[in-house]
Amino acid sequence: METYGVNELRKMFLDFFESKGHLVANSFPLVPQNDNSLLLINAGMAPLKPYFTGQEKPPRTRMATCQKCIRTGDIDNVGKTARHGTFFEMLGNFSFGDYFKEDAITWCWEFLTKVVGLDPERLYPSVYLDDDEAFKIWEEKVGIPADRIFRFGKEDNFWEHGAGPCGPCSEVYYDRGAQYGCGKPGCTVGCDCDRYVEIWNNVFTQFEGDGKGNYTTLENKNIDTGMGLERLAAVVQGVPSIFDVDTVKAVRDKVCELSGKEYKGGTDKDDVSIRVITDHVRSVTFMISDGVTPSNEGRGYVLRRLLRRACRHGRLLGIQGLFLTEVSEVVIENSKDAYPELEERRDTIFKLISQEEEQFNRTVDQGLKLLSELEEEMKEKNVSELSGEEAFKLYDTFGFPLDLTVEVLAEKGFTVDEAGFAEAMKIQKDTARNARKESNYMGADATVFDNLDESITSEFVGYCSNEYDSEILILTKAEPKDGVRGADELTDEITEGMSGVVITAKTPFYATSGGQETDTGVISSGDSLFTVEEVKKLPGGRIGHFGKMTKGSLSKGEVVHLAIDVNRRLLSGRNHSATHLLQAALREVLGNHVAQKGSVVDQHRLRFDFTHFAPMTQDEIARVEAIVNEKIAANLPVVTEVMALEDAKKTGANALFSEKYGSEVRVVSMGDFSKELCGGTHVPATGTISQFKIISEAGISAGVRRIEALTSDGAKEYYDNLENELHEIAKTLKTQPDAVLDRINHLLAEVKELSSENESLKSKLAQNSLGDVMDDVKEVKGVKLLAAQVSDVDMNGLRNLGDQFKEKLGEGVVVLACANEGKVNLMVTVTEGVMKKGAHAGNLIKNIASLVGGGGGGRPNMAQAGGKNPDGIPAALAKAEEVLSDQLK
Repeated sequence: METYGVNELRKMFLDFFESKGHLVANSFPLVPQNDNSLLLINAGMAPLKPYFTGQEKPPRTRMATCQKCIRTGDIDNVGKTARHGTFFEMLGNFSFGDYFKEDAITWCWEFLTKVVGLDPERLYPSVYLDDDEAFKIWEEKVGIPADRIFRFGKEDNFWEHGAGPCGPCSEVYYDRGAQYGCGKPGCTVGCDCDRYVEIWNNVFTQFEGDGKGNYTTLENKNIDTGMGLERLAAVVQGVPSIFDVDTVKAVRDKVCELSGKEYKGGTDKDDVSIRVITDHVRSVTFMISDGVTPSNEGRGYVLRRLLRRACRHGRLLGIQGLFLTEVSEVVIENSKDAYPELEERRDTIFKLISQEEEQFNRTVDQGLKLLSELEEEMKEKNVSELSGEEAFKLYDTFGFPLDLTVEVLAEKGFTVDEAGFAEAMKIQKDTARNARKESNYMGADATVFDNLDESITSEFVGYCSNEYDSEILILTKAEPKDGVRGADELTDEITEGMSGVVITAKTPFYATSGGQETDTGVISSGDSLFTVEEVKKLPGGRIGHFGKMTKGSLSKGEVVHLAIDVNRRLLSGRNHSATHLLQAALREVLGNHVAQKGSVVDQHRLRFDFTHFAPMTQDEIARVEAIVNEKIAANLPVVTEVMALEDAKKTGANALFSEKYGSEVRVVSMGDFSKELCGGTHVPATGTISQFKIISEAGISAGVRRIEALTSDGAKEYYDNLENELHEIAKTLKTQPDAVLDRINHLLAEVKELSSENESLKSKLAQNSLGDVMDDVKEVKGVKLLAAQVSDVDMNGLRNLGDQFKEKLGEGVVVLACANEGKVNLMVTVTEGVMKKGAHAGNLIKNIASLVGGGGGGRPNMAQAGGKNPDGIPAALAKAEEVLSDQLK
């Protein structure tokens, strides 16, 4: 058998199925589209669900893909074995009501034996227990002896995911040889050992299941196949695991080079860490290339967790400094030909990884400090086990790994309640799971629109028309209390006062999409009037007008007049076109790493999220704003062209991360300055935008910034409000608008002078109290303690007094309290000699702060706290003597 690399095998598979009439599609992004059931794409068929359910018409009834996939359900086992991984590529060929079992099985066999050249004697098919049809094809069409075809039950050979399309499977296993076996008598296909590995799975989607064991035969049967590319490569290359195939091994070798460790392929700590880093860096590189950024929830949390695990295992291998980008570079070099987005977004990938790696290193240092404080508390309470709740807090809040907590505490003779940690983890996962929306098989919100005839579609004609006459194809009604989103029943008529949804064959109304907010307006017929409050894209290429019947009635089949709110569209178009200019200006000022992460455009303002790794300076904001206004003043023509997606990419047009584009796209150009793929509505020329003003710039997550801005009427209103406010301020200051700054500076100078006088008086009062307070000094085990209440002093004043008292004491402990407007300030300071005897300011203040209704802490030499119970001050000062006595050796 000839040996092929991963990149060769991918091409061989796709070329083979293209020769069988399949449309070869690029991998879909890892971020699911319109699917609430998944955080990340985890199988080749996942992005194709709408085609399997009939909700959307596929571009061709035969398709083939190599799909990027992430599976994190078993993340804690990654590295511990050579089997587990989070990132993989899945080869798949699909039929949507086209060919069925015979073609799927015979092509599978042809590819494996004729194209790849696997030994037929080492291949073993399996079928579902009752699938005689598939068994017969394997035996009679392919020529496999009956005793080499295995029948398995539902658990192994029946694909089902709740209610929805389902069916039996037929898998193909490869015998890797006795050296991979368990040696047990009767070891054969289906054994848990590593000898017989499943490399191909044909799913025959022929039933509709109700989730309760009842099945009806589908009119259009489908084929869904899957084959792990790395697993196939391991078989073809004759290597033990996915970590040994060429593209993955290159990453693994880089980890070994950076760490100076040798990979043995075993289960020792170094091998585990090498595998974790190899796998996780592959995952994060692909995730970031598809627009995922680190955060504390959802897929962003998955990314952050993978990055932190890789960082942690780098430390375990002894790698010094930042290293993950060097590993990521190997991932990009080995896969960029198949996935060009890796090369296109290289800078963003590296910047995000470096930023997160630096943050994790700081986090670990912070976690070690917190852990040290917890150790002190456990010593004081005479307990030897850290609670699972505290360990989980370290993990969840500060990203401090459990294994590191266990390891550090073990060195000090402490243990961790790992069962309690697991319970806290389970509660968090259950909470996250319960927070997800209920969904149907598609993973989108289940609606009345799911099972409409696929021939019912809508066409948007709003690029050229603001009003249009069209036939009503679908009507739904809802109780008025449910609002416009409460569509729950198909109907032939809606009458006055009813909320509902109108679907027409053609519409000038823009549905919320690509960040642009919906059009509003009216649908009318004679005297009947339906007020459109929201327009949404629905499954199957339909456009739904959500609103309320304000007068008369509408009926299915009726031709109606649809008219948008033209002024709202115009203002939205100005803001939308301005976002295109803004992105181009940001790339010019900040660099080509800037990419759109999301936007919201409506009639009032625009919001634009983009990748960047530091707050913008005032100079950068001013330059961006100036460039956009310059392009507005130039009145650049806004030109729209429809072209093939590949042709659009060749023109250099910018595209959104993770956006799902069709085979044809709209390219919107503004002179030579901006060119983007966009389905929204725009102005005819940039001069229509009138003016542009940035009103805020802020970070919203790691590596993502947000700009909010105004144009045209919104900007004018903003400037008018500023002018009105300036006049009001001038009036209050009793001066003219052009003299406001001078007046403020004069007042600030007066305030500064008065403040200085006030502080001087406070200092004199504090000095006067020194003599009286020093009479309260006590001795505790030979150590001087001054515990006293003072008045009219803030926290800064307390610290200053503490220093003065400490100077008078020479060596000792000072505890001061002050009540002010119902609040309490506490301060403790300890001299160096007394610290050596066991006194600790931070621990002392922790023990007395509760008596004044507060809390606090600090270093051994100085600590401070606040509280809300002034009546507790005498008790707190008395308690200080007791606590100090316990601390002193």
